[in-house]
Amino acid sequence: MTTEKKKQAENRGRRAESWVAWILRLKGYRVLAHGFRTPLGEVDLIARKGKTIVAVEVKQRSGVEAGLEAISAHQQSRISNALQMYLSQHRRYQSFDVRFDAMIVTKGLNWPLHIKNAW
Repeated sequence: MTTEKKKQAENRGRRAESWVAWILRLKGYRVLAHGFRTPLGEVDLIARKGKTIVAVEVKQRSGVEAGLEAISAHQQSRISNALQMYLSQHRRYQSFDVRFDAMIVTKGLNWPLHIKNAW
């Protein structure tokens, strides 16, 4: 992939993450972190709804299946590790339930597909 195409893909991904963050807010979630990066991994969005902390992986792909296939077991582990680091830094959330969601953005859907408990 050329540098220019990589930049374009990163920009599309950031726009998708921002759009998903707004949709989560409309659904009653409070977005706590956007692009939380650690040496152990990264979480696109960390949100809270009630007593649940949700790690959200955002994928913009040509279709829903492609989006789901893009979340590998290795990536799931890195997201889980990053969320654990976030929780260790924000102890007030340690008693909360934890959930891992995926939100798939595709051209074929007017609204991103929100998959709760994706793994």
